[in-house]
Amino acid sequence: MKRYAFACLVFFSHFGFTQQYDFAQYVNPFIGTGGHGHTFPGATVPFGMVQLSPDTRIDGSWDGCGGYHYSDNVIYGFSHTHLNGVGVSDYGDIMLMPTMGEPSFDNKTYSSTFSHKNEKASAGYYSVKLDKHNIDVRLTASTRVGFHEYTFNEKGQANIILDLNHRDKLLQGDVRIVNSRTVEILRRSEAWARDQYVFARIEFNQPMTLSKVKANGKNEANFYSGTEVALSFSKPVAKGEKIWVKVALSPTGYEGAALNLTEIKHWDFERTIKDAKVLWNLELTKIQIEEKDKDKLAIFYTALYHTMMQPNIAEDLDGKYRGRDNQIHVADTFDYYTVFSLWDTFRGAHPLYTLLDKKRTADFINTFIKQYEQGGRLPVWELASNETDCMIGYHSVSVMADAMAKGIQGFDYEKAFEAAKHSAMLDHLGLEAYKKNGFIAIDDEHESVSKTLEYAYDDWCIAQMAQLLGKTDDYQYFMKRSQNWKNVFDWESGFMRPKKNGGWDKPFEPREVNNNYTEGNSWQYSFFVPQDIPGMIEAYGGPAKFEAKLDEMFTAPSETTGREQADITGLIGQYAHGNEPSHHMAYLYNYIGKPEKTKEKVHYILNEFYKNTPDGLIGNEDCGQMSAWYVLSSLGMYSVTPGKPDYAKTTPYFEKAIIHFENNQSLTITSKGHKGYLKEVLATSKQESITPIIPVPVMQAESKAFKKNLEVSLIPAPKNKAFYSFDNKTFKKYKQPFFINKSVTVYAYSEDDNQNRSHTVSASYFQKANDWSVDIKSKYSAQYHAGGPEGLIDGILGNENWRKGDWQGYQGQDFEAVIDLKKETKINEIAGRFLQDTRAWIVMPRKVDYYVSHDNINFELAGTVANTVDANDYKEQIKAFVLPVKGKTARYVKVVAKNFGTLPEWHQGAGGDAYIFTDEILIQ
Repeated sequence: MKRYAFACLVFFSHFGFTQQYDFAQYVNPFIGTGGHGHTFPGATVPFGMVQLSPDTRIDGSWDGCGGYHYSDNVIYGFSHTHLNGVGVSDYGDIMLMPTMGEPSFDNKTYSSTFSHKNEKASAGYYSVKLDKHNIDVRLTASTRVGFHEYTFNEKGQANIILDLNHRDKLLQGDVRIVNSRTVEILRRSEAWARDQYVFARIEFNQPMTLSKVKANGKNEANFYSGTEVALSFSKPVAKGEKIWVKVALSPTGYEGAALNLTEIKHWDFERTIKDAKVLWNLELTKIQIEEKDKDKLAIFYTALYHTMMQPNIAEDLDGKYRGRDNQIHVADTFDYYTVFSLWDTFRGAHPLYTLLDKKRTADFINTFIKQYEQGGRLPVWELASNETDCMIGYHSVSVMADAMAKGIQGFDYEKAFEAAKHSAMLDHLGLEAYKKNGFIAIDDEHESVSKTLEYAYDDWCIAQMAQLLGKTDDYQYFMKRSQNWKNVFDWESGFMRPKKNGGWDKPFEPREVNNNYTEGNSWQYSFFVPQDIPGMIEAYGGPAKFEAKLDEMFTAPSETTGREQADITGLIGQYAHGNEPSHHMAYLYNYIGKPEKTKEKVHYILNEFYKNTPDGLIGNEDCGQMSAWYVLSSLGMYSVTPGKPDYAKTTPYFEKAIIHFENNQSLTITSKGHKGYLKEVLATSKQESITPIIPVPVMQAESKAFKKNLEVSLIPAPKNKAFYSFDNKTFKKYKQPFFINKSVTVYAYSEDDNQNRSHTVSASYFQKANDWSVDIKSKYSAQYHAGGPEGLIDGILGNENWRKGDWQGYQGQDFEAVIDLKKETKINEIAGRFLQDTRAWIVMPRKVDYYVSHDNINFELAGTVANTVDANDYKEQIKAFVLPVKGKTARYVKVVAKNFGTLPEWHQGAGGDAYIFTDEILIQ
């Protein structure tokens, strides 16, 4: 009751203003449905549980993540859950499809073509004509209920197909026929969210007959279950007859779905459309812009609309929700939400929410805290009460620190800090090495550079929380950790670089997209130090050199090298607006006294990368982040450092904008300045005194494995000295490169003139047991080189985490190599180690042939080992293809591994070329 009373109070306080304006009329839900935007055009209300939209993609393809793509002309059905602009496919739950005639459960039969000329969408509404049977479909929604209207323009048998196998994998499907007008459903599925529960209650406006059933489990009177479940509900219709259907969702159970269905107690479709529009105007009128260009109005209000499509309410009307522990709980003092794309949204979307929606911001954080209590840690990328662990960092702490810095109440600050500190002190995802060494190396974890940088920012956020709570020791500890970015900054090249075995990984190309960075390259990560921008500027050599580096990034050739990364779009030089790591960079000119350059870049992006067309987004919408950048930047502001109350400023894009705050205050923004309630936008943060850390020394050697001896050198940061040891006890001052002639671990640290020390780091070097060499006939991918040819015979074996760089990768070709044993040698066994990660296109070779030779010219087949691992086995695994050879004598051994070939239709990358990944050739 308290929840309802509060909602009514907020609603009616703003309702009078909302009635004066209709900003919902400018929303174009088709923006982002083409290109790589990954949005959907269907009916939803702000932050609603239901997203009722057509599905034109059911193959899990990347551009079909939202279920719909504007280039398609076939609709498979209308499902009730969709994700807005993400990069992994999921949702599409409780799919209904109207047909006529004999019902079929073949989606190629029940699907229908359509034309965009017969398709309309607006905020809270969608309609289309299905060509196959001349059926008009109209859709609208409330928060928890989807409302369908089907008009059958031909006489005959009308069917409504319910297919629970639509889109993702069905783990459990239960359907109970309550009566001729009511159906209850459980759909438990697996996709990105590994164990998702959706309960639904379907209500028809008139009696329907069950005309066809498919159920491979229970098939009883009025109850059907299994992993393959579909039903058809039918009735004869006259020409022009309509059938209305309401579908309520619940994450908790059948009772919850029945309760949620009471959101729409009537069958007035037009009234529901109007109610949805009122809800949208209630939100959209929070920002009022003055603009005559209709395209700009559409772009702005669609962007604001996209920021409000998620996170999604995930509780029933009585507050019940499914927690991270898969148990049912009650949110009695807050609203529980789901869909937290935090790697994206901490940058702009959540700071926007702190301006426009403090109540929901507190609810989001209360949700985080409950997930910590029930699931053991804060969310990273939470979806339907599942932690996907997609992307990196622990950016829920950024959202919490930002809210605390801005004085937002309604959540337990102490509990939030407890949860934040817990996430930072775990030992997974590279954190163990990060805490020990002050950075993450390739040897420790993939995406090591990005994780080091983002953990350092998150640590600064935790420090700010500690400071607000008077926790001095925690503040100092996490402030020191926030300086760890310096351990991956190469002061000579001016780039954030990956380290391997204590030294810089080589070769290095800043444009290369590889597994050392998250969806990016060094250019796109070398400016991510939002917590210490003055320190970053100093590291680059001061304002002039920093400006030159920014200029170089924006003017560099736009081509990237390495892995093909579809997310990297909207390139201006190496700036990539189509993906989040670049979003703050244009504003960095402000920090060196060059606001005119910020304005130039920001306004160019606003003009060129956002259009009122289906392909009007330059990259994935990413749960509102792409649009949040537009909304904030068009107002002349951006949160470069969430966790600070201030915003970086630039010239506003529109002649006039008015922000209406929850406290009934307003702020007018024009090119001349700000007028009205200034507290929110013109807040300033105190200048923070940061004690710099001493960066660790760089340990350089030609390779990790060597034959006779190896030269090792240490490179401390400028003005520092280096010390090294072979036992981690007795250290000597480094003066010049030294040689090692046996396997050893070298320890080293740096020290400044005041005897302040860096972390102690180590590098291990291995003397090979033989002097073999290898001649690789194939060409490995530049990003999967494993240190070069010698990496195949160095005796150092990689594990299943191939992203750490220990494996060589060969795409679209066989692998062939010849090992020179240097002398005639008795051979008892030959083995090649290969890896499979089918999801990543890495598949075991079909077979491996082994040959031996005395002269490297004439080779004799020693034997063949066939593959026994199914390509459809998605487990990451290693297999040694072992061949006993019964004492053959030879000097040369040839290994030929036959590539799997083209990926088959069942694979998400169907038609692409598979990789062979190999690490070691073992000869006994």
